[in-house]
Amino acid sequence: MHHRKPRTPKATKTAVRLGVAVTAGLVMTGATTAARATPGRSGVAIAVDTANSHADRTHVNQFDKSFMIHEYGPSVAVTANNRAVAVSAGCSLDDPCRSVALSYQIVTTAGRNARLINATNISRSVNEHCPACQTFSAAYQFVVATPRQFSLSRQARSELSSINRRVDALKASSLPISQITREADELARQVKAVLDREAARAPRTSGSNDPLADFMPTVTMHRYVR
Repeated sequence: MHHRKPRTPKATKTAVRLGVAVTAGLVMTGATTAARATPGRSGVAIAVDTANSHADRTHVNQFDKSFMIHEYGPSVAVTANNRAVAVSAGCSLDDPCRSVALSYQIVTTAGRNARLINATNISRSVNEHCPACQTFSAAYQFVVATPRQFSLSRQARSELSSINRRVDALKASSLPISQITREADELARQVKAVLDREAARAPRTSGSNDPLADFMPTVTMHRYVR
């Protein structure tokens, strides 16, 4: 099973691979990446991330996750799309499916247009002829807007990597979906705490004549769970 993500122009994003997302019994094409990016000449930046899990009679226990960091400098426009889709299809009452998709997307942007980011965060869970199946999807999107460009600290990256490993560990969990939901939410809360601390140390404006003098750094979290 292959999942293709929309391509991001090379001029927009440079990615450093940190790990690979794996399903139970099936290798996926998703990756965990930290991306330091500079918008292209047009000043437009695009981030698109997806977790997509599909369970059926052949692969009854499936898990896919995405954990991505996109760091952008001052931009004219930033579009961020994050999606988690979980499907269970055609499994029997005696051998039900379990499908879980988790997607965490972090986007940092700066400058006068940082608060105008076009952000979309969606999750979708579907049981197709699968009445006893467990299907769960969760999309978490974090948008950091600052007046001046900054980079996540080494400590923050280490903490986010640790959280990412804990998300990975959920693929081997036999916990009920209700507990998986609580665990996923708690990890999202921890991501938010790391980013809040980082935003608090972001460079501020200087001087009352600065047009961004009233721009306080913000961290906005979007949660969509199905």
